Amino acid sequence: MRRVVSLYLPTWPTDRVRRMAGGEALSAETPLVLVGREGSRRVVRAADAAAQAAGLHAGMPVAKAQILVPDLVMEDASPAADAEALERLAVWMLQRFAPIVAADPPDGIVIDSTGADHLHGGEAAMLDGLVGRLALSGVTARAAIADSWGAAHALARYSADPVCIAPAGHGPSVLVPLPIEALRLPHRMAADLRVLGFDRIGDLLAQPRAPLTLRFGPELERRLRQALGELAEPIEAVRSPDLIEARRAFAEPIGAAETIARYIGKLVDQLSRSLEEKSLGARRLDLLCNCVDNRTEAVRVGLATPVRDAQRLTRLLCDKIETIDPGFGIEIMTLTATITEPVGRRQLASSLIEAAAPDISGLIDTLANRIGARAVYRVAPVASDIPERSVCRIPAMSPDTGATWPGHWPRPSRLLVRPEPIETVALLPDHPPASFTWRGARRRVKRADGPERVFGEWWKCDAELVAVRDYFRVEDEAGERYWIYRAGDGEHPETGSHRWFLHGVFG
Repeated sequence: MRRVVSLYLPTWPTDRVRRMAGGEALSAETPLVLVGREGSRRVVRAADAAAQAAGLHAGMPVAKAQILVPDLVMEDASPAADAEALERLAVWMLQRFAPIVAADPPDGIVIDSTGADHLHGGEAAMLDGLVGRLALSGVTARAAIADSWGAAHALARYSADPVCIAPAGHGPSVLVPLPIEALRLPHRMAADLRVLGFDRIGDLLAQPRAPLTLRFGPELERRLRQALGELAEPIEAVRSPDLIEARRAFAEPIGAAETIARYIGKLVDQLSRSLEEKSLGARRLDLLCNCVDNRTEAVRVGLATPVRDAQRLTRLLCDKIETIDPGFGIEIMTLTATITEPVGRRQLASSLIEAAAPDISGLIDTLANRIGARAVYRVAPVASDIPERSVCRIPAMSPDTGATWPGHWPRPSRLLVRPEPIETVALLPDHPPASFTWRGARRRVKRADGPERVFGEWWKCDAELVAVRDYFRVEDEAGERYWIYRAGDGEHPETGSHRWFLHGVFG
């Protein structure tokens, strides 16, 4: 099922101006407006959040705005610069999130995320990542995902939640409570509908469509059908002139898997030659299939290292053929190297001197494209005495830094996501327990070693200034070994709760 993301950037023009100012940008508390001309009048074209909180809005005369906010900061509006920056933002999202991304002027981005959400940890994680990255860049954003562009556009702008996820196959139910302006109708048409008593989309859906079409024309019917997903609304993906791509148009539409695979091989050969001419390798490939019924099927594959080997790229793309629904046939296939990196010439190792290092990047690519890049990783040590902070995830093909974990104290092969509380029977408060109960099973301790005292990281949190943990390695009657600790030093209450927890299991 098709899924579409709509990003709404409510203060995009002023956010762009602040980003361009860099280190000299105004603080977020300083009201900022962009001004332009309507005939002989100077009016506000855009207002940031601080200006809107002060009562300013687009269309207000500048003279009135200056009376309301005496220290108002004004800049000249530039719709052309806003549109150009929006296109650049769309290209940035194309490279990182999905193969079909387009600008939705004047203040939005639309993304066809069908089949791409699992690469980002699911729809919720993908939307949080989008909004979070934009917020870190100083851009305010709202996001919604739905089954159609029209529904996602409406929810992003009129839903109460800044991040809205409509369930797959939602139907008209998510649109019913939204105002009629959410249908992207002309302002005059929306005003006329309100005069007739239509305030919500649900009011329109409850009426026969023929009289509404006769009164207001086909535009109202078209927008309703687009929002409901009854009428296709193709997304023209943004394209950067720097992208390297290969394209093939067919006189007769194709649909058989074998035919698609054959032409994938031809496109990969053409793309590989272009990459070799520029000494580049692909880190991400997008295959777009334009179908007869005005749909676009997209396939995205990522690579752990820059690659231009045609056989390997063809295999990865052909593994995704089953996800392509050609419908009545494919008219155009476009293969794009969305992300590329330089590839140096590699000197072959001599078999008389040294053995060639094993290359597992092909295996990493296969796994990452099947189960998602986030599910394939390596763990690396972090300089921290707190066990749960001493490990981080890094990309599977990251270079080895040589860093290792301290070896003077053994660590369990399996560390729990979070420590789990256990019930203990101890002879003395500061001794290892004689037995403990974990997940409903009681275990008698036969051997124990410890304690290993771990102090809190006071420079990160004031609460850890005096916090300590005492870790013990214990073995039960069955020979199973566990890593347990007591929160606190067993004497002073301010050092911890003195409760016991199980933190890991030794292999």
